Amino acid sequence: MSVLLASYEKILVEKLKKSDKSAFSVIFTNYYADLVRFSFRFTKNPDVSEELVQDVFVKLWENRSKLFIQSSIKSYLLKSVQNRSLDWLRHTNIKQKYASSVLGNTVLSDNETENFVLHSELESNLEKALSNIPVQYAEVFRMSRFEFLNHSEIAEKLEVSVRTVEVRISKALLCLRDELKDYLVLWFLLIMQNYLS
Repeated sequence: MSVLLASYEKILVEKLKKSDKSAFSVIFTNYYADLVRFSFRFTKNPDVSEELVQDVFVKLWENRSKLFIQSSIKSYLLKSVQNRSLDWLRHTNIKQKYASSVLGNTVLSDNETENFVLHSELESNLEKALSNIPVQYAEVFRMSRFEFLNHSEIAEKLEVSVRTVEVRISKALLCLRDELKDYLVLWFLLIMQNYLS
Protein backbone atom coordinates (compact mmCIF):
# COMPACT_ATOMS: atom_id res chain seq x y z
CA MET A 1 0.00 0.00 0.00
CA SER A 2 1.38 3.41 -0.96
CA VAL A 3 2.32 6.00 1.66
CA LEU A 4 -0.40 8.32 0.34
CA LEU A 5 -3.08 5.63 0.58
CA ALA A 6 -1.86 4.58 4.02
CA SER A 7 -2.11 8.18 5.22
CA TYR A 8 -5.58 8.53 3.67
CA GLU A 9 -6.81 5.37 5.38
CA LYS A 10 -5.29 6.44 8.69
CA ILE A 11 -7.26 9.68 8.53
CA LEU A 12 -10.43 7.75 7.67
CA VAL A 13 -10.00 5.41 10.62
CA GLU A 14 -9.27 8.21 13.07
CA LYS A 15 -12.35 10.14 11.93
CA LEU A 16 -14.46 7.00 12.14
CA LYS A 17 -13.27 6.36 15.71
CA LYS A 18 -14.49 9.88 16.53
CA SER A 19 -17.96 9.02 15.18
CA ASP A 20 -17.54 10.95 11.93
CA LYS A 21 -20.49 9.79 9.82
CA SER A 22 -19.05 11.19 6.61
CA ALA A 23 -15.94 8.99 7.05
CA PHE A 24 -18.20 5.99 7.54
CA SER A 25 -20.12 6.91 4.38
CA VAL A 26 -16.89 7.14 2.38
CA ILE A 27 -15.82 3.68 3.57
CA PHE A 28 -19.26 2.27 2.81
CA THR A 29 -19.30 3.82 -0.68
CA ASN A 30 -15.81 2.61 -1.51
CA TYR A 31 -16.21 -0.99 -0.41
CA TYR A 32 -19.84 -2.10 -0.09
CA ALA A 33 -20.46 -3.38 -3.63
CA ASP A 34 -17.13 -5.18 -3.83
CA LEU A 35 -17.58 -6.82 -0.45
CA VAL A 36 -20.98 -8.15 -1.48
CA ARG A 37 -19.42 -9.65 -4.60
CA PHE A 38 -16.63 -11.12 -2.48
CA SER A 39 -19.09 -12.68 -0.04
CA PHE A 40 -21.03 -14.13 -2.97
CA ARG A 41 -17.97 -16.24 -3.81
CA PHE A 42 -18.74 -18.12 -0.59
CA THR A 43 -22.52 -18.02 -0.30
CA LYS A 44 -23.65 -18.09 -3.94
CA ASN A 45 -26.65 -16.19 -2.61
CA PRO A 46 -26.85 -12.43 -3.33
CA ASP A 47 -29.43 -11.72 -0.60
CA VAL A 48 -27.38 -13.51 2.05
CA SER A 49 -24.20 -11.76 0.90
CA GLU A 50 -25.83 -8.32 1.21
CA GLU A 51 -27.09 -9.17 4.67
CA LEU A 52 -23.68 -10.40 5.82
CA VAL A 53 -21.87 -7.32 4.50
CA GLN A 54 -24.45 -5.04 6.10
CA ASP A 55 -23.83 -6.84 9.40
CA VAL A 56 -20.11 -6.18 9.03
CA PHE A 57 -20.72 -2.46 8.51
CA VAL A 58 -23.11 -2.32 11.46
CA LYS A 59 -20.43 -3.89 13.66
CA LEU A 60 -17.85 -1.50 12.23
CA TRP A 61 -19.96 1.46 13.34
CA GLU A 62 -20.94 -0.03 16.71
CA ASN A 63 -17.31 -0.81 17.58
CA ARG A 64 -15.79 2.32 16.02
CA SER A 65 -14.42 3.79 19.25
CA LYS A 66 -12.26 0.71 19.96
CA LEU A 67 -11.38 -0.03 16.36
CA PHE A 68 -7.87 -1.41 15.89
CA ILE A 69 -6.71 -1.97 12.32
CA GLN A 70 -3.18 -3.27 11.81
CA SER A 71 -3.10 -3.39 8.02
CA SER A 72 -5.66 -1.46 5.95
CA ILE A 73 -9.40 -0.83 5.95
CA LYS A 74 -9.70 -2.99 2.84
CA SER A 75 -7.94 -5.95 4.49
CA TYR A 76 -9.91 -5.50 7.69
CA LEU A 77 -13.23 -5.51 5.86
CA LEU A 78 -12.30 -8.40 3.58
CA LYS A 79 -11.30 -10.54 6.56
CA SER A 80 -14.46 -9.57 8.43
CA VAL A 81 -16.69 -10.43 5.47
CA GLN A 82 -14.78 -13.65 4.88
CA ASN A 83 -15.24 -14.69 8.51
CA ARG A 84 -18.96 -13.86 8.48
CA SER A 85 -19.40 -15.76 5.22
CA LEU A 86 -17.54 -18.79 6.57
CA ASP A 87 -19.67 -18.76 9.71
CA TRP A 88 -22.76 -18.71 7.51
CA LEU A 89 -21.44 -21.65 5.48
CA ARG A 90 -20.76 -23.67 8.60
CA HIS A 91 -24.24 -23.08 9.97
CA THR A 92 -26.26 -23.86 6.86
CA ASN A 93 -27.36 -27.22 5.58
CA ILE A 94 -25.29 -27.13 2.42
CA LYS A 95 -23.57 -30.22 1.13
CA GLN A 96 -20.19 -30.84 2.76
CA LYS A 97 -18.54 -31.43 -0.61
CA TYR A 98 -19.61 -28.00 -1.86
CA ALA A 99 -18.54 -26.32 1.38
CA SER A 100 -15.09 -27.93 1.20
CA SER A 101 -14.71 -26.81 -2.41
CA VAL A 102 -15.65 -23.23 -1.62
CA LEU A 103 -13.42 -23.05 1.44
CA GLY A 104 -10.50 -24.50 -0.48
CA ASN A 105 -10.72 -22.13 -3.42
CA THR A 106 -11.94 -18.85 -1.93
CA VAL A 107 -10.37 -18.23 1.47
CA LEU A 108 -7.75 -15.48 1.52
CA SER A 109 -4.81 -15.47 3.90
CA ASP A 110 -3.93 -12.37 5.91
CA ASN A 111 -1.23 -11.45 3.39
CA GLU A 112 -3.50 -12.02 0.39
CA THR A 113 -6.21 -9.66 1.60
CA GLU A 114 -3.83 -6.71 1.23
CA ASN A 115 -3.23 -7.58 -2.42
CA PHE A 116 -6.79 -8.53 -3.27
CA VAL A 117 -7.92 -6.13 -5.99
CA LEU A 118 -11.23 -4.36 -5.63
CA HIS A 119 -12.83 -2.58 -8.57
CA SER A 120 -15.95 -0.95 -7.28
CA GLU A 121 -18.44 -0.01 -9.97
CA LEU A 122 -19.72 2.85 -7.83
CA GLU A 123 -16.24 4.21 -7.21
CA SER A 124 -15.27 4.08 -10.87
CA ASN A 125 -18.49 5.79 -11.90
CA LEU A 126 -17.97 8.53 -9.32
CA GLU A 127 -14.50 9.16 -10.74
CA LYS A 128 -15.93 9.25 -14.25
CA ALA A 129 -18.69 11.63 -13.15
CA LEU A 130 -16.19 13.97 -11.48
CA SER A 131 -14.16 14.12 -14.69
CA ASN A 132 -17.29 15.26 -16.55
CA ILE A 133 -18.20 18.23 -14.36
CA PRO A 134 -16.48 21.65 -14.30
CA VAL A 135 -12.99 21.45 -12.80
CA GLN A 136 -13.62 24.05 -10.09
CA TYR A 137 -16.65 22.10 -8.84
CA ALA A 138 -14.86 18.75 -8.89
CA GLU A 139 -11.89 20.30 -7.09
CA VAL A 140 -13.84 21.50 -4.04
CA PHE A 141 -15.85 18.28 -3.99
CA ARG A 142 -12.68 16.17 -3.85
CA MET A 143 -11.19 18.37 -1.14
CA SER A 144 -14.35 18.08 0.93
CA ARG A 145 -15.12 14.38 0.46
CA PHE A 146 -11.71 12.81 -0.06
CA GLU A 147 -9.35 15.11 1.87
CA PHE A 148 -11.93 15.79 4.62
CA LEU A 149 -11.31 19.54 4.61
CA ASN A 150 -14.07 21.76 5.95
CA HIS A 151 -15.37 24.76 4.01
CA SER A 152 -13.08 27.22 5.78
CA GLU A 153 -9.99 25.11 5.09
CA ILE A 154 -10.92 24.76 1.43
CA ALA A 155 -11.54 28.49 1.14
CA GLU A 156 -8.15 29.26 2.67
CA LYS A 157 -6.38 26.76 0.44
CA LEU A 158 -8.01 28.08 -2.75
CA GLU A 159 -7.95 31.71 -1.60
CA VAL A 160 -11.67 32.18 -2.13
CA SER A 161 -14.54 32.95 0.23
CA VAL A 162 -16.36 30.30 2.26
CA ARG A 163 -19.54 31.26 0.40
CA THR A 164 -17.81 30.50 -2.92
CA VAL A 165 -16.85 27.07 -1.61
CA GLU A 166 -20.44 26.40 -0.51
CA VAL A 167 -21.79 27.42 -3.90
CA ARG A 168 -19.28 25.26 -5.77
CA ILE A 169 -20.05 22.20 -3.66
CA SER A 170 -23.77 22.71 -4.19
CA LYS A 171 -23.26 23.03 -7.93
CA ALA A 172 -21.01 19.95 -7.90
CA LEU A 173 -23.81 17.96 -6.25
CA LEU A 174 -26.30 19.21 -8.84
CA CYS A 175 -23.98 18.16 -11.66
CA LEU A 176 -23.30 14.78 -10.06
CA ARG A 177 -27.02 14.18 -9.63
CA ASP A 178 -27.37 14.16 -13.40
CA GLU A 179 -24.18 12.17 -13.98
CA LEU A 180 -25.10 9.51 -11.41
CA LYS A 181 -28.83 9.23 -12.04
CA ASP A 182 -28.43 5.49 -12.68
CA TYR A 183 -26.60 4.97 -9.37
CA LEU A 184 -29.15 5.89 -6.74
CA VAL A 185 -27.27 4.35 -3.80
CA LEU A 186 -24.16 6.39 -4.49
CA TRP A 187 -26.19 9.55 -5.08
CA PHE A 188 -27.99 9.05 -1.75
CA LEU A 189 -24.67 8.66 0.07
CA LEU A 190 -23.27 11.80 -1.52
CA ILE A 191 -26.33 13.78 -0.42
CA MET A 192 -26.07 12.36 3.12
CA GLN A 193 -22.41 13.37 3.27
CA ASN A 194 -23.45 16.90 2.32
CA TYR A 195 -25.78 17.11 5.33
CA LEU A 196 -23.42 15.35 7.74
CA SER A 197 -20.28 17.31 6.84
